Amino acid sequence: MKVLKRTGCILLLCFFALYGLGFAAEKKNFATKPKLNNGKKWRIAYYEGGPFVNYPLTLVSTVNGLMKKGWIEKAKIPEPKDTDTIKLWQWMRDNLKSDYLEFVKDGHYTANWNKNDKEARKKTTQKVINRLKTRKDIDLIIAMGTWAGQDLANDQHITPTIVCSTSDPIRAEIIKSEADSGFSHLHAKVDPTLYQRQIKVFHDIIGFKTLGVAFRDTVSGHSYSAIADVERMAKEMGFEVKTCLIPEDAAREAEGQKLLDCYKKLSEQVDAVYVTTQTGVNKRSIKDISGVFIAKGIPSFSQPGIKFVKYGLLMSISQAGVKYIGDFHAETMAKVFNGAKPGELNQVFKEPLSIAINLKTAELIGYDPPVDVIGAADQIFEKIEVYKKKKK
Repeated sequence: MKVLKRTGCILLLCFFALYGLGFAAEKKNFATKPKLNNGKKWRIAYYEGGPFVNYPLTLVSTVNGLMKKGWIEKAKIPEPKDTDTIKLWQWMRDNLKSDYLEFVKDGHYTANWNKNDKEARKKTTQKVINRLKTRKDIDLIIAMGTWAGQDLANDQHITPTIVCSTSDPIRAEIIKSEADSGFSHLHAKVDPTLYQRQIKVFHDIIGFKTLGVAFRDTVSGHSYSAIADVERMAKEMGFEVKTCLIPEDAAREAEGQKLLDCYKKLSEQVDAVYVTTQTGVNKRSIKDISGVFIAKGIPSFSQPGIKFVKYGLLMSISQAGVKYIGDFHAETMAKVFNGAKPGELNQVFKEPLSIAINLKTAELIGYDPPVDVIGAADQIFEKIEVYKKKKK
């Protein structure tokens, strides 16, 4: 299927200007200046559901934000080469210098995506919560991702918890609403219209009539995929949505193949696809996934970000947004260290949208990007890279 060349994308550029970087106003003004915790350093811990491509990027950008505010001495953090935040945490602990903050040596926790062993996940969560309740040696914990946010969004502890990198913390039942996290110790960034804006940009550029989305049939899966936002935009913009569901009880080792099967099925039914955040979409699987769409001449949009555009998906938002997200998390943490309760801080953050596009993929699917689209892109890839596993 050939994708028709579209012109007149001036509205797209106006759209970017309209939905630029935005912070919602807070009722109180809180300080962000570096200070000690009664003469001691603030001790920070970290918990994730498992390794994922966005997690190290978000962690690095948050730490860079803390550097800008003077909480950590400025230093260059090595660019994450994989999804392993354990090594990243160890590097930061051993190499970053701060008079105010400490990345706790044994403060990194991961549930390693124990999807088919709920007891293992519960044990990891309980281990973290028991430490927060009994040892009380952690002053703030970063909950990275939807799983971690769900596991620590409760009244079993009162340690300040900053939830990062969640697709939709409201639908994932982490927080109650944009204005109310539900707990005084809890804070989760929410961008109520991010995925609606992504879909609008994708539709404005491509003009598809049928959009495909594949995701796991769980509460988290529905949240990750932002399917409610996709369906809302479909009604507003007049396109059809085709979905393919991965069963809730699908084993993790089989998830990648089931997801690939879903994309093959959708490629026969749609003229564009929205590739959403899920563990089955990773650097090892993306070659096969993007290959399905390229073979069928189908444009694809990467919800998680540019890493998958680099490996063959057509477009996404650019990585610039991650920097601003990190600044937002850093400012939130700084306010908490200055006495604010996480639950009383603003949770709404609208990240800026700029396009990342792979011109080689565009060529292979028969799409000739108009000048306006190229002009709106701040990251352009001219080839499709192939993931190479690092040698041990």
